[in-house]
Amino acid sequence: MLLYHLELFGKTGQRAQGTMYRAIILQFGAALITALGAGAIVGLRGLVSVGLAAVAAIIPNLFFAIRLSMVNNRAGASYAANFFIGEFLKIAATVGILAIAIKGYPEMHWPSLMIGLAVVLHAGFLAFWKKP
Repeated sequence: MLLYHLELFGKTGQRAQGTMYRAIILQFGAALITALGAGAIVGLRGLVSVGLAAVAAIIPNLFFAIRLSMVNNRAGASYAANFFIGEFLKIAATVGILAIAIKGYPEMHWPSLMIGLAVVLHAGFLAFWKKP
């Protein structure tokens, strides 16, 4: 799986960059649908909980995609090292944003948060399903 990511996001040009950003757009769409569903079932607490989970997942992924795009265009950069460093920072940022959200929103609806996080994180894989 990792080799697939490195090959797909490697020095392949515009196709890889388009796939990264398409994954983020799919994550946003999945977050919107999940938040509306949680809002309809649970109410405002569910909608906000899914929204916070989406922010915790999408923002780090967006920064990771931007970082990989910049590394892809830079000559002499170690892509594998930047990939692993970026992945570590992405995970740390996701955990940090979730911790801030949990402390900042005490009325958190935990099932909505967990379902929203799972749906948003898995939605990015749909970008790899069909090639452009």
